[in-house]
Amino acid sequence: MNMIFNWKFAASILPALSQAGVVSVWITFVSFILALVIGLPLLLLRRSSIAPLAKTTALGVDFIRNTPLLVQLFFLFFVLPDIGIKLTPVATGIIAMSLHYGCYMSEVYRAGLEAVPKGQWDAATALGFSGVHAYRSVILPQAIPPIIPAAGNYLIHMFKDTPLLASISVVELMFVSAQIGSDHFQYLEPISICGLLFLAMSLAGAELVFCTEWAIGRKWRRKW
Repeated sequence: MNMIFNWKFAASILPALSQAGVVSVWITFVSFILALVIGLPLLLLRRSSIAPLAKTTALGVDFIRNTPLLVQLFFLFFVLPDIGIKLTPVATGIIAMSLHYGCYMSEVYRAGLEAVPKGQWDAATALGFSGVHAYRSVILPQAIPPIIPAAGNYLIHMFKDTPLLASISVVELMFVSAQIGSDHFQYLEPISICGLLFLAMSLAGAELVFCTEWAIGRKWRRKW
């Protein structure tokens, strides 16, 4: 078996892999934005004063967080058509990742709010702040900074989970790498490039998270 890296072949497949990498990044960011949005109502429902609603939400969040994303993908893609709901592979992937990580984001939000000392809430109330003013001027400046690193970590995890979408035929980076390997009976080059692209984009994402954390922290420090 020839295990010598073929640089000419690697150069020829790089454009296709780069294009597939763009698809992976696009799916990740769309899913991440939706997860940020989904996490907020889940947090509010879980903190509801209506006990049955709060408990039901908590059970749902725990169920989704503690079952594999791959199982959820298969359920949406293969089971829902049996009841008349047909989704494209990309739509299925985005919905599954958004719901899965939206549940994680609800916990991130909850941790951020609970990290604010109760005395801060009491002080805002004693000073006569309205609910909106209290959140904007007292609570959020203390809750947002610890949320950003955790949210950023989930962004990176989401990106690294996109290869799971190859199982439902989403034409992302891993799917194209495997397809090229099977078409040419050469797996060393496409899989190696796939890994390097994931590494490079994950490091870039981590740097983006760090810059965002620094910029927002600086913004809140100025307000204070």
